Amino acid sequence: MKKVLLTGIFVFLIAIPVTAQSGEAPHHLERTQTLDAMVETLYAVISGEKGEVRDWELFRSLFHPEARLIPSGSGREGKVQARFMSADDYIASSGKWLEENGFYEKEIHRETQQFGPVAHLFSTYESYRSASDLKPFMRGINSIQLMNDGERWWILNIFWTPETPDLPIPDKYLPKS
Repeated sequence: MKKVLLTGIFVFLIAIPVTAQSGEAPHHLERTQTLDAMVETLYAVISGEKGEVRDWELFRSLFHPEARLIPSGSGREGKVQARFMSADDYIASSGKWLEENGFYEKEIHRETQQFGPVAHLFSTYESYRSASDLKPFMRGINSIQLMNDGERWWILNIFWTPETPDLPIPDKYLPKS
């Protein structure tokens, strides 16, 4: 009896993400088939000129329902802090700012580790206010964890920190000249 009950609970817990993920638009599915497509779409969907509305439906489609976006950096007292957000939290806190100010983020280097359905990417980025800007106003590293469920890749977490004068990006995470 215990075995049947435990099996039932296990099946229920597994079914939750599957149910939450159903109904995905077919055109979004092609953007989730490879790690390259996922990263390209991630950077493209948050990027745009001032006044340009972002495709938040596409943004949401990249993330597992339980995914977290975790910006980090030094707080007022110099201690490193992290903020944990869902995809919707990110849209609510950053979406308007991105559209009002213009924002482009470009990947300039990537380190990938993968074992079966698990992938971890260290993605070095540069941020610009406009596609025409020649110099970035910010750089940093996105640590992106992804899972392939057999049908597509899902972003589980993006944990990032910007470069600062006290924390320069190491050469090994920059493009080779």
